[in-house]
Amino acid sequence: MSLKHKDLTGIASLNADEIMQILETADSFKEVTGREIKKVPALRGKTVVNLFFEPSTRTRTSFELAAKRLSADVINFSPSNSSVVKGETLLDTARNIEAMQADIIVLRHSSAGAAETLARGVKSSVINAGDGWHEHPTQALLDLFTLREKKLELKGLKVAIVGDVAHSRVARSNVYALTKLGANVRVVGPPTMMPACVERLGVKVYYDLDHGLRDVDVIMMLRLQLERQGRALFSTIREYSRLYGLTPERLKLAKPGALVMHPGPINRGVEIAPEIADGFSSVILDQVTNGVAVRMAVLYLLSGAGN
Repeated sequence: MSLKHKDLTGIASLNADEIMQILETADSFKEVTGREIKKVPALRGKTVVNLFFEPSTRTRTSFELAAKRLSADVINFSPSNSSVVKGETLLDTARNIEAMQADIIVLRHSSAGAAETLARGVKSSVINAGDGWHEHPTQALLDLFTLREKKLELKGLKVAIVGDVAHSRVARSNVYALTKLGANVRVVGPPTMMPACVERLGVKVYYDLDHGLRDVDVIMMLRLQLERQGRALFSTIREYSRLYGLTPERLKLAKPGALVMHPGPINRGVEIAPEIADGFSSVILDQVTNGVAVRMAVLYLLSGAGN
């Protein structure tokens, strides 16, 4: 069992059946993560390189754990201690790593499209762990996995994605994934943080948070991407929080039992109140846990180990 693709650079290139194949494969690996000995020999002899040009806690650690639980050899690449500081290009760096028999390269990069460029330049499989404001496919997959695990039917599910939509690769990948599986997606945020013509992706746009949250099953909060904005898109952080922060009162506008998600890191008291982040509605830590199983599935399927 494997994917038809050599790489996973985005959700946009997957169809609904391929998305479900990954999620169903992750089901079996979730069982592995609950064992006393959390390891299977599926990728023994394979080498996975984590090539991260941006800071990361959850994604890098999750990919490292996923590869090690599949018994792969793992190399964590640090640009600050490499020839990148001497001017070596991304492609030359990757080709040198590939020459050392790397099978899978997991890339995080600040430039949109970096993963696709790299995938065209190397024979190794490339997994996009987030490229600029383009996509973050494994985050969307683990979000879908979490919703399925909570026994929610994705078709017809009402999901509100709230915040800095324009600069969020998580939002873009989730819009692609959720709409392909039949969910009803609405994006909520200030006009300055909303992509132009976003309606073409099959979503409804709301600029008022209270209206956007009414009767939804899932609220997916986004972090303010201040490092990508380049200029002030809102008057103050306090004003943004007042208009677009998720509070206990606003949570009541959603359906009873609505789930709250966040890709992390959380800015407590800005996009989400601490009592919600730590409350019964939150599945934020479930998302982190499920990220390991989903990334195990992606690594396994791209390696062709099941063939």
